[in-house]
Amino acid sequence: MTQDSELICVGAIAGAFGVHGEVRLKSFTAEAEAIVDYAPLTTEDGARSFDLVLTRSIKNGLAARLTGVTTKEQADALKGTQLYAPRDRLPELDEDEFYYTDLIGLEVRDTGGTTLGHVKSVQNNGADDLLEIHGPGLKATVLLPFTKAVVPTVDMAAGRLIADPPDGLF
Repeated sequence: MTQDSELICVGAIAGAFGVHGEVRLKSFTAEAEAIVDYAPLTTEDGARSFDLVLTRSIKNGLAARLTGVTTKEQADALKGTQLYAPRDRLPELDEDEFYYTDLIGLEVRDTGGTTLGHVKSVQNNGADDLLEIHGPGLKATVLLPFTKAVVPTVDMAAGRLIADPPDGLF
């Protein structure tokens, strides 16, 4: 698969909303409502495709109608389903912006050049993004704040990032 046709996770179904087939939708886009701009959305394996209509904002997400989903049972069966859009449908990023998927797998080095591990996942605690770092020298994964102060350099071409972690984190 080429990078242009790569799928990017833009949302997830959190379950049914009401009894008429609406779903609770978590949007991972910069502006939550922009998720409709990337439709139709597919499951990761491409087996299902959905057009969507947002019906309202709700606590911790959006209520939406998906094509082919008309009952509460159908909506509940989709709980946990992640929704993807092709990368070429998404907006171009500024120089210091990244899609989470692009960060996963990057090598992490400290400012002295020592390899600390690799990015396993990107998580958001509500305030900041956190990089989950794992590697052979680590007893457990480490959550590294993904801020300009802690991660001053992301070199996508070289497949690594440079970190200046707080003392004692590694």
